[in-house]
Amino acid sequence: MTVGSPVHLAYGDAQSQFGVLRVPKLTGRCPVVVTIHGGFWKSKYGLEEVDPLDEDLVQRGYATWNIEYRRVGEDGGGWTGTFHDVVDAVNHLNKLVERYPLDIFRVIILGHSAGGHLALWLASRLGKTEADEMGNVLQIPIKGVLSLAGVSDLQKMWESDIKKGISSPVASFMGGTPHEVPERYCFASPYELLPMHIKQVLVHGELDCDVPVELSVNYHRKAIEWGDRAGLIVCPEADHFKIIDPSSSAWRSVADSLETLLRR
Repeated sequence: MTVGSPVHLAYGDAQSQFGVLRVPKLTGRCPVVVTIHGGFWKSKYGLEEVDPLDEDLVQRGYATWNIEYRRVGEDGGGWTGTFHDVVDAVNHLNKLVERYPLDIFRVIILGHSAGGHLALWLASRLGKTEADEMGNVLQIPIKGVLSLAGVSDLQKMWESDIKKGISSPVASFMGGTPHEVPERYCFASPYELLPMHIKQVLVHGELDCDVPVELSVNYHRKAIEWGDRAGLIVCPEADHFKIIDPSSSAWRSVADSLETLLRR
């Protein structure tokens, strides 16, 4: 399969409001995977982290839209600019489909770590018909969400950091602790927003020292209790980054999960 060159495209005016589009050269329109990188929402981490992942997916026949967004340390990053950006970046597919062979009715959101949080949160925007403080209306009918070591529970992530004796990036991102701005955590934490009413798969490494695997386990349990179609894959001997490494044994679980989410 031949692959077109990556194309950098802006979806907004700010420096970090852009994405990188990769499209396989196929006949007909191809499914789209929107990829959202991690880095605990900090500006020093960028979207190049998931370039190898995107390149592998394009070889498998997916188009990828790797989105950058304003992060903590940038003007407008964090609460609530980051949330606005990821909605706008996904909606930008409506413009990209005019120029590229994309099937915007077969869109999966894939996020790693902090990006997994944003991917799951995006699912909560489905069905909303009016813009609010968290951003515009989500216009793309996404088919499913794939969370890779995602921060699915902001309060539990904050508590885990505090127990380790470290300054939690969650508080920096949210503009306060769960005790100081509890309403923000209710608006932004996927665990608090269940059920999502969309297919979801959570993949997590059993040896993850950055985001505890218990976050995905507990999220999955609650999702099932609330009737969501959610799957959980815990990869033994995988750490935080192995699950986004196409050369690792854990990657097969990710690729298989994408196929599962796209089935009607």
